[in-house]
Amino acid sequence: MPTYPVGMASPSTDLLIDGERVEGAGAPLAVENPATEETVAIVGSASEEQVRAATAAAVRGQEAWSRIAAAERAELLHEIAAGLRARTDEFAALMTSEGGKPLVENADEVGWTASAFSFYAELARTQIGRVIPPVETHQLAMVVKEPLGVVGAIVPWNYPLLLLAWKLAPALAAGNAVVCKPSELTPLSTLALAPLFHALPPGTVQLLAGAGEVGSALVQDPRVDGIAFTGSTETGKAIARAAIDRMARVNLEMGGKDALIVCPDVSGEALQIAAEGAAWASFLNAGQVCTSTERIYVHASRYDEFVAAFVAYTGTLRIGDPTQPTTDVGPMVSAAQRAKAAAHVEAAVAAGAELLIGGDRAGHERGHFLSPAVLTGVPAEAAVLRAETFGPVAPIVRVGSVDEAVALANGSQYGLGVNVYTTDLETSIGLSRRLKAGTVWINDPLTDNDAGPFGGFKQSGLGRELGPEGLEAFQETKHVHLDPRIERKDWWYPYGR
Repeated sequence: MPTYPVGMASPSTDLLIDGERVEGAGAPLAVENPATEETVAIVGSASEEQVRAATAAAVRGQEAWSRIAAAERAELLHEIAAGLRARTDEFAALMTSEGGKPLVENADEVGWTASAFSFYAELARTQIGRVIPPVETHQLAMVVKEPLGVVGAIVPWNYPLLLLAWKLAPALAAGNAVVCKPSELTPLSTLALAPLFHALPPGTVQLLAGAGEVGSALVQDPRVDGIAFTGSTETGKAIARAAIDRMARVNLEMGGKDALIVCPDVSGEALQIAAEGAAWASFLNAGQVCTSTERIYVHASRYDEFVAAFVAYTGTLRIGDPTQPTTDVGPMVSAAQRAKAAAHVEAAVAAGAELLIGGDRAGHERGHFLSPAVLTGVPAEAAVLRAETFGPVAPIVRVGSVDEAVALANGSQYGLGVNVYTTDLETSIGLSRRLKAGTVWINDPLTDNDAGPFGGFKQSGLGRELGPEGLEAFQETKHVHLDPRIERKDWWYPYGR
């Protein structure tokens, strides 16, 4: 029998297809509470027939949605944002029960999700193209931005609402219909969004549940004009390969192995702040953030002091029940994710690294808890410095110069983000140009901005989310050349006579 957190109503497990709530007819999914390992709910996956029906409904819904004036679409997106804010506590509790992220962090996520809808509501009013200089003065030339059509949004478990909103809000603002597939680990919060779309034409938004087979069906469907995906590099590459056969648009945010650099000019109180900021960037959501700091490079002149401050601060973090307001770090999302992160720690120690703190279950007999681990002396070839860990593990590396730190930060197959701590303006400007990553944060780790594009270099992905670029990801660009006169042109045939 499923169990629910105290004070939380039984969550809806119905899918949303063509404006109707329906039970999933496919294989059942058991949604686990990561803190207790108890079943929160049983959700029926979408069957093959339901996926096809959802896509067909999205084609119809898109035709109706795209005919609604941009100003009216904007107001409807603002209503979705308001609905999210009004139900913050409900959504936060639901996400904590299925994902394990502390309640305070999930409440923040709901606010950020609403903000994305508000941002794109306003962008929808104006970002539809531009007039360009014509070839001849009596002509009119325009660049017109049109919707792709139907978009499939495939979303991971770590920020189920926020990472959906980064796709859904701009796609709707551009006039598309969207078929949404959350992770099989965290479908409940996405399915709970259904009432917020009641004012949209039926079919404009579809909410499905399921594992890889549902996502694969979306990617393969010729009626799906674009795929927006956040997840692993391997899955992203598979989506890209499938999409290229029919030239479907893809927007892929994939893996990361973000570095954090502490420059030699950082000292005193600034160094203490840098240690605290680095710990937050490493252990937020138990290290399960696309842009988690997974490698810390500290100049030799500040290394010992930084490590001492980082370890001391890590030791103050409270690991436990994510529903409690005093909890800093909750459980990891699943046994598999915990095992992967723990294996990185164990392999590093076996190769000669020193584990200064953490790496255990923090006294919890049940739940996927892994206390924040700090490593030093890690060999350069260790997986914890090269492969994505996606857990609360912080390897700290001593470097002899900023140049060495930059070379190490750039020497990864990934390029999602890099954090820098420095008090020197010239260093800030120089590193912002030299670091090969989609976002460079200087003295303020992991801060997102709805108006600033987000995405990665190299194998961290293709395309950008957020900002005007995030809207353009869901738009086709058309050049319209209009001559009001029907007349012969001097440059037509015949030539030379």
